[in-house]
Amino acid sequence: MPSDTTTTPNTARPASPQPDPGTRVEEAERASGWRTIRKVAPYLWPADMPWVKKRVVLAMLALILSKVVSVYTPIIYRDAVDALAGEGVSTLALGAIGLTIAYGVARLMNVGFQQLRDAIFARVAQRALRMLALQTFEHIHRLSMRYHITRKTGGLSRIIERGVKGVEFLLRFLLFSIGPLVLELLMIGVVLTILFDAWYLLIVAVTIGLYVWFTFAVTEWRVKLRKVMNDQDTDANQKAIDSLLNYETVKYFGAERREADRYDSAMAGYEVAALKTSYSLAFLNFGQSVIITAGLVGVMVMAAVGVQSGDLTVGDFVMVNAYMIQITMPLNFLGTVYREIRQALVDMGEMFDLLEQPAEVRDAPDAKPLVVTGGCVELDDVQFGYDPARAILKGVSLVAEPGQQVAIVGSTGSGKSTIGRLLFRFYDVGGGALRIDGQDVRDVTQDSLHAAIGVVPQDTVLFNDTIHYNIAYGRDNASEEDIVEAAKAAQIHDFIQRLPDGYETTVGERGLKLSGGEKQRVGIARTLLKNPPILLLDEATSALDTETEQEIKDALNAAGEGRTVLTIAHRLSTVAEADRIVVLEDGEVVETGTHEALLAAQGRYAQLWQRQQADEEA
Repeated sequence: MPSDTTTTPNTARPASPQPDPGTRVEEAERASGWRTIRKVAPYLWPADMPWVKKRVVLAMLALILSKVVSVYTPIIYRDAVDALAGEGVSTLALGAIGLTIAYGVARLMNVGFQQLRDAIFARVAQRALRMLALQTFEHIHRLSMRYHITRKTGGLSRIIERGVKGVEFLLRFLLFSIGPLVLELLMIGVVLTILFDAWYLLIVAVTIGLYVWFTFAVTEWRVKLRKVMNDQDTDANQKAIDSLLNYETVKYFGAERREADRYDSAMAGYEVAALKTSYSLAFLNFGQSVIITAGLVGVMVMAAVGVQSGDLTVGDFVMVNAYMIQITMPLNFLGTVYREIRQALVDMGEMFDLLEQPAEVRDAPDAKPLVVTGGCVELDDVQFGYDPARAILKGVSLVAEPGQQVAIVGSTGSGKSTIGRLLFRFYDVGGGALRIDGQDVRDVTQDSLHAAIGVVPQDTVLFNDTIHYNIAYGRDNASEEDIVEAAKAAQIHDFIQRLPDGYETTVGERGLKLSGGEKQRVGIARTLLKNPPILLLDEATSALDTETEQEIKDALNAAGEGRTVLTIAHRLSTVAEADRIVVLEDGEVVETGTHEALLAAQGRYAQLWQRQQADEEA
């Protein structure tokens, strides 16, 4: 029998998802710095590089020898004092002068072993720094365009700079400051216990314990302040670089004062954070001085009482003082070393966060090199959106046969340039497929895909180097003849010859020393030098005047002989001679055909053509 009870909808709120235990462990490791240490450790003991292991072992051996000499040096000092005072018996059976010389030799040996240690380890540290820097640089280039357009270049460069610098510091100071300090303190503790009694060791241990606790506690607080200061520094650097990169825009709008105020505002935040860091440092230094002075006075009072009672010699008193000074010096440095190590861990943590940033576009595990037999480009029901909530391409299908010139036109925002980015695989399609000679671009290696496509973008960006370098960038190891031929084909050779430095003329950052048309022609020459089977022209002549545009168009037409050419254009007059024109509107293909056929159809293309003709006549 069915029940008469009524069911009410469950209005209880769903339980919030609990964090994965593995995620919590990773976050804890990241916060403590253990993740960074774990990632750096393999650079100290690589399985495939025995020379690195050998150098690390030799460096540690030199370190131990330096600490043994360092701990024994105050004993020689004591014997020298007792010999001069006529007390005690020397362990080395030397006179006062001999002991004094031995003391000097011991100090020299201590420094010598330390320098030997640094010299041996230097190559290990520099190798680790170089490999991490290269790994980071390569990874940044593997990251997708989506990542790069959301990150600020200034902040990214500062993260890399600080992270790489932190590598050598961490390796050097973690191994040669914290480790040696612990070893030295243990050895001094043993000496004090054997030569005197356990009370000396107890006072020293309590002093060191309080000192380390205070130092670490305050330094942890200061690391947080330093993190804020770094963030403000990064923000100010981003604003400065952004403003300088947009120098012309700043000038156009008379915004120098506005940019200065914006930069000063960021620097004001940095100033506040820096002052807090300075004040906290003063507090740390004074607190350390109080603790270490109390311990020093306590031990010295015990030694003075021993001398007065006749249990100790003056040399013993001097030796205890030497040991306390020997302990004090590295402890005074401990706060700075610990803070810098923590800061290096923070800086390197940001760099490793960057290294762990997944690449959105990756080669498939079984990806094979692209084999171009003809250069047929096919879009099959391609769907894509930069944001999942907003579609840009809504099922675009088109085919560019080998040797054809296919133009893609449409109003702003119709998705023309997006097709070019998908073809070069800056992004992967959200639906459908994009193929070259029947091979899905997701199934081939990115290197082979990029090698097969030459791109002349709407806004050519040049390296801050010579014209020669920028053209030669199109093909590695290109001959001088090939570079000149490419420049001639792009109609820029004569212009270059008229320059005082010719091909060795520096173009400035992003090519700002050249006009828009000159930059564009250098970019065209660079692509022609690459000599790819597929050409993608993304508004390639938009920065040129009408006369030059026709010359470049003739050059591009000649360059396109035997190649598949995809031309993305806003100005319809540049594509009237294309084999086929595809008209996009709101991410969909609305018309396709030749220039004459589309005009005769009196559709969207005809509307765009008539409007542009009217604008030109006006």
